[in-house]
Amino acid sequence: MVQFSRACLRKFGNLVDNLRLYVRGGSGGMGLPRLGGQGGNGGDVWVVAKKDVTLKRIKDKYPQKRFVGGAGANSSVRSLRGERGEDKQIFAPVGITVTTDDGRILGDLNAEGDRVIVAKGGPGGSRYTAFEPSKGQVKHIRLDLKLIADMGLVGFPNAGKSSLLTAISNATPQIASYSFTTLKPEIGKLMYKDYKQISVADLPGLIEGAHINKGMGHKFLKHVERTRQLLFVVDVCGFQLASQTPFRSAFETVQLLTKELELYKEELVSKPALLVVNKMDLPDAEDKLQELKEHLQNPDQFSDLLPDMIPKKYMTFKHVVPVSATTGFGIDHLKSCIRESLDEDAAMETKAIHQERLQALRFPSHEHL
Repeated sequence: MVQFSRACLRKFGNLVDNLRLYVRGGSGGMGLPRLGGQGGNGGDVWVVAKKDVTLKRIKDKYPQKRFVGGAGANSSVRSLRGERGEDKQIFAPVGITVTTDDGRILGDLNAEGDRVIVAKGGPGGSRYTAFEPSKGQVKHIRLDLKLIADMGLVGFPNAGKSSLLTAISNATPQIASYSFTTLKPEIGKLMYKDYKQISVADLPGLIEGAHINKGMGHKFLKHVERTRQLLFVVDVCGFQLASQTPFRSAFETVQLLTKELELYKEELVSKPALLVVNKMDLPDAEDKLQELKEHLQNPDQFSDLLPDMIPKKYMTFKHVVPVSATTGFGIDHLKSCIRESLDEDAAMETKAIHQERLQALRFPSHEHL
């Protein structure tokens, strides 16, 4: 169901683009004074980039969000040098920035296999420390998905995304009457009177079957992951890629776009989203807009239009905004809606972070067990 009120805010349960974790290096092992034996060093904690991992999966698999390196072995008569503790690896998605709680950058994970050490293990006891071992480093760290833009334009070819980006921002993307004019993300900046800037990315054109890597396929969908919110753009009069492909109404287009995102990665459908209904300067546009709104209010009643591509979950749009990128109709209202949606989102994130920190202050003891 489409919601037009401010009450439709982001739910934090499904979409996770940042995560706060407790990490502690392993404690060192005891030294052996009478034989000069040295305890093993504690294991380190690493964050390692791996494909097919999401922050949501880390959160679900490790609800305590607590990672500790292995303890170093004590020195003994049989083994004067104690074995080193086992390192702990936290597998995280590619495209992550790892920071401390106060914002200091520890490293970036830009490719599979990239590694960042986040907590060093404590040294084992030796004659330099009176054979007493040390504890490992303790930190709270953050994993943040690096965003290419605040808003990502999602739409099939010829929905008018490039024209829309030109109309709302300072970008000058390549615009033509053939399908695939956008081959890489084009980033535009929306400027507001109070000097606030919002970045919008026109992403490479999506087609049916993108989830199985047709067309730009996965390349496109990876970019979608790295935008804070989505801006669906549909032609009010519908869409047909080529003469041999079926014609899709605006409503069908919305559901097909949703299904492509869902089939690639379900949590993408939980991103906050706005719907831009473009080309309102065309004949019969008002009638078609009303029809689209009716269908979106009761999508289940019209699901038979898409027998093979019904999404598990229909998109909930915070705003449905009719515009004409050609004439400029609705552009100022769209910019206001984008600003409002991102401001609401930022306020909710700030509140969630404050609550998390307050919880940690109230119940700190378990973290040092």
